[in-house]
Amino acid sequence: MGAATHIKTSLYIKMANVEAAFRNLHQDLLDGCKTGDQKAQFQIYKLYYKAMYNTSLRIVNDTMEAEDIMQESFLSAFEKIDTYSGTVSFGAWLKKIVVNRSLDALNKRKAVFEDIESHVGIRDESGEDSARNEEIDVKVEEVKEAIERLPDGYRVILSLYLLEGYDHDEIAEILSINSSTSRSQLSRAKQKLIGELKGKGKNQRI
Repeated sequence: MGAATHIKTSLYIKMANVEAAFRNLHQDLLDGCKTGDQKAQFQIYKLYYKAMYNTSLRIVNDTMEAEDIMQESFLSAFEKIDTYSGTVSFGAWLKKIVVNRSLDALNKRKAVFEDIESHVGIRDESGEDSARNEEIDVKVEEVKEAIERLPDGYRVILSLYLLEGYDHDEIAEILSINSSTSRSQLSRAKQKLIGELKGKGKNQRI
């Protein structure tokens, strides 16, 4: 076995070990949840509730509704935890439940996603680069506050992309649109966000 092959093999083993350790993080608690252990469920709740609440709040923009959605999402997750395969982190699996329930809540109050379907296949002439090149000097919290003031459609896609870390393919699946629509809508949302920040007299960069 050559030196290069040996190094590659060692790296693969190390990566596999790291991946396994990540998959098994809090595995004892998850195993307890699968048997209905309420103490384990409470420990999992304490580990994730704040992040899940914030995820929902960014979408529904209502504290009481976000609280309800967060609680319901945990109940749903514990009920169907046997379906959790471990191919993604538990946090990512739980967040998907929270996001879907939050979007359902928006739909129930008849939120309009900025006529999102009308933009399918249409390239935004302003382009993402133009929004990115605008210099707006703001703090992270100011950006989050500005996002909260946007219409539902823009707020949702900015939250999913900028704050929750979903890519366009994932957003397309979540919102039942295609990825080109996601990109176009994100570009428009960024421009709306920049306009909101400018309207508040900001001069920094995002």
